[in-house]
Amino acid sequence: MGERLIVIEHEAEAGLGCFAGRLEAAGVEAEVVRPYKGEPVPGRAPAGLLVLGGAAAAWDDEGYGWLPATRDLIARAVDEGVPTLGICLGAQLMTMACGGTVERGDAGLEIGLGEIEPLPEAAADPLLSALPSGPVRAIQYHYDAMTTLPEGAVRLATGARYANQAYRLGDRAWAVQFHPEATPEIFASWTGGGDLPPERAGELNAQVEAAGDELRRTWGKFAEAFAAQLTRR
Repeated sequence: MGERLIVIEHEAEAGLGCFAGRLEAAGVEAEVVRPYKGEPVPGRAPAGLLVLGGAAAAWDDEGYGWLPATRDLIARAVDEGVPTLGICLGAQLMTMACGGTVERGDAGLEIGLGEIEPLPEAAADPLLSALPSGPVRAIQYHYDAMTTLPEGAVRLATGARYANQAYRLGDRAWAVQFHPEATPEIFASWTGGGDLPPERAGELNAQVEAAGDELRRTWGKFAEAFAAQLTRR
């Protein structure tokens, strides 16, 4: 049996995506917890924790009643040195859980195929060092932003629209504002919700689809690097 990774999924349309196969191939067993279906958020994640994205605001405890328990779970995992990855909403929840600030983004919606700029600190990072050198492209879809990072956070990547795109907290916890797990199919399901004009949604979908192979190569290596944090414990 592989290492057991607790995965918090906030909605059916925002699952593990391209990470699923990479984690399985690396010997990681993903236990997906779906609190939107009434499944309780566990109190601990002994081997590893991955918190996915979703449409919720990280502070909307009334609308999404499992968010306080998720923030508590993240804070405990970080404190215990458990390999932890927060993606988009998951990154924002980590930021709040560990003393940072998340707010409605003042630059508006960041959506589609975006460019991520690794900072010099990324070169020695166990996850970000797995990426190709120079700027890399990733899927974006968020309204909110991590405006103040937790104390002690090491910023690892930035972007033109929002500065805080990735950071590490301690030795084994990472937060990324973008969506390394998302496939073109998942992205198209998000843009099909009616928030965008059909022409704009079609344009964004086509750009992401054209970059599909590149995204799978780039972020597949990132997923494998995270899996290695579990299997090397």
